Amino acid sequence: MITKQKLYKMKKISIYFITVLLAGLIALPAAETQAGNKDRSGEAGASELLINPWAKSSGWGGVNTAGIMGVESMFVNVAGLAHSSRTEIAFGHTNWLKGADIDVFSFGLAQKLGESGVLGISVMSMSFGDIPITTPSNPEGGIGTFSPNLMNFGFSYSRVFSNSIYGGMQIKIISESIADLSAVGFAIDAGIQYITGETENVKFGITLKNWGPTMKFSGDGLAIRTLLPGQDSEFTVEQRSGTFQLPSQLKIGASYDINFNEDYRWTFAADFVSNAFTKDQIIFGTEVSLKNYVQIRGAYAYEEGITNDDDRTTVFTGPSGGITVQVPFDKEKGTGIGIDYSYTSTDPFDGVHRIGARLYF
Repeated sequence: MITKQKLYKMKKISIYFITVLLAGLIALPAAETQAGNKDRSGEAGASELLINPWAKSSGWGGVNTAGIMGVESMFVNVAGLAHSSRTEIAFGHTNWLKGADIDVFSFGLAQKLGESGVLGISVMSMSFGDIPITTPSNPEGGIGTFSPNLMNFGFSYSRVFSNSIYGGMQIKIISESIADLSAVGFAIDAGIQYITGETENVKFGITLKNWGPTMKFSGDGLAIRTLLPGQDSEFTVEQRSGTFQLPSQLKIGASYDINFNEDYRWTFAADFVSNAFTKDQIIFGTEVSLKNYVQIRGAYAYEEGITNDDDRTTVFTGPSGGITVQVPFDKEKGTGIGIDYSYTSTDPFDGVHRIGARLYF
């Protein structure tokens, strides 16, 4: 039973989350106005923070900011993690820009805590394979290889504040390294979902992602041995590394479910995505659920110039699609397994292919 004191506390926390997100809504466009987001493309670092490693949500372009639920919420909108009712484990593999030999591996865990809280942990790792080492004196290589290592660790907490309001926050640890250089930083995500309607079929969501301090590289790779004028012995000279900002992003979304009794659902969703360092996007998507056993989805992400090969400034061409097959173990307990696949169209390369598995118990 929810007492007046608990209700008052929930309202205070809800107001806090809304204040934080509205501050982001104001601050992010202000930052873009000073620098011009599309004119700063390529200037941010840690761009892997914008890569969706999950097959289910990427099947419709990550458009479901308003209605996302479960482990994948930790990428799309962390507020959706609060919908997890028990324990959920997810694994994912992404063939990023097929033909480029880049793989993305992901793991996620959501655990229900008490009546209204959910704790989440996520890991994403990118593999680039072995790259030949080259130097000014060995431009052809043949002296060994190196392998870049990019990893993101996420620690999330979300909770139900009322029958309609869900909120959450996530702290992400960012690690980038090669053999003799590394950079470590952190970022914060915050999100809210509001659900209404007679059958809870009208949903709204807002999330601020990748907000954090600048990062910089350090290590022996910035040092060289050289002779100084007038000196006979070599000295170690270390070059200064410039700082780089994180690719902050603000997403505002809405979705509407058309329910055909309890067995079939047709969802329409739309998101506006404000990027601090790239062009803003508008994403439209739809998903059909057949008795919750099979789900088919698709989306189109529009940004300025994307329809013209000469004006497009991204490898992505807009369309994406995916499918999910779920097999319940026990309907009453809500346990089961789901297999997901998604495809995102690109030009050049042969698209982005993702596959994943989720286990509920």
